[in-house]
Amino acid sequence: MSSLKMICILCSVFLSQPLLAQNTEKGAELVYNAELSTYGYDFDVNFFSVKSQRQSLKMAFIYLKGDADKAVVTLMHGKNFNADYWTETALFLQGKGYGVLIPDQIGFGKSSKPANYQYSFAAMAQQTQSLLASLNIEKTIVIGHSMGGMLASRFALMYPQATQQLILLNPIGLENYLEYVEYKDSDFFYKSELAKTSDSIKRYQQQNYYDGQWTERYEALTHFMVGQIHGPDKELMAWVNAKTYDMIFTQPVVTEFKDLSVPVSLIIGTRDRTGPGRGWMRSGVEYELGRYDRLGKAAAKMIPNAKLFELPGLGHLPQIEDFERFKKVLKESLNSGQ
Repeated sequence: MSSLKMICILCSVFLSQPLLAQNTEKGAELVYNAELSTYGYDFDVNFFSVKSQRQSLKMAFIYLKGDADKAVVTLMHGKNFNADYWTETALFLQGKGYGVLIPDQIGFGKSSKPANYQYSFAAMAQQTQSLLASLNIEKTIVIGHSMGGMLASRFALMYPQATQQLILLNPIGLENYLEYVEYKDSDFFYKSELAKTSDSIKRYQQQNYYDGQWTERYEALTHFMVGQIHGPDKELMAWVNAKTYDMIFTQPVVTEFKDLSVPVSLIIGTRDRTGPGRGWMRSGVEYELGRYDRLGKAAAKMIPNAKLFELPGLGHLPQIEDFERFKKVLKESLNSGQ
């Protein structure tokens, strides 16, 4: 990253103003390929070679080194995001001396997008562990947001010896969705993905993430998706996105929360109502999906010795909506795991 850009970012964080993404094009002017080759991240991106399912893939990642006596924090992105939205959090953590590792999982961000591939949280956890090993990182604090919370939970279940602490930030997967919703084949999601427009992406996030509010900062976080639906790999991205939806419904982690053996904190914006499958509930089911004001408390009871930090008035992305409030509870959460 250029010195000038780093200075601008640091000034923005210091002044407590929302950090604007550098990709500020509008509407149809945005055109990106599947691997976001021309979409700039705020930090330098490296690539890790992955051999999986008879394919040679590449896993993009950002690695910011910290103090020798401080832990490395691994940040796991949500489904509708990539490594780049973690910038403010990464700078805050690095400022506290932590190292920061931010992978783009296979199928997301700047990483490979294999079409003929069985996507799973277990495979992503294994690939992340291999990346950590390649960087000689033996233990890490794992923070997972949204879908990344399901992945982070699976990582901690598979690799407790490598997980110093688990922090779940408005994770999805606090419910076993197929208990309440109909199963949908990937073809269903493929059709839905092909139908997306820049306006529909905005409407979904405005309604579900930001309580009807919309800012340049929020819009900037949609640019990579808007560019891909206007780009040359629209059909590939629609199919990959469809296949990764399947993980959310068929690979629950909440059923194993009782087995988590590492220190766990939940940071929950209680206004969040994210409920995958809400549009195709099973007949006769009256359960209300996505009540994070209830789900955080329920999860904290299931997870041994879990700590719950609630943020009233904030939704699915506390770290984007109000970073000042978020960083205070993040600091508390980190301290609680020591």
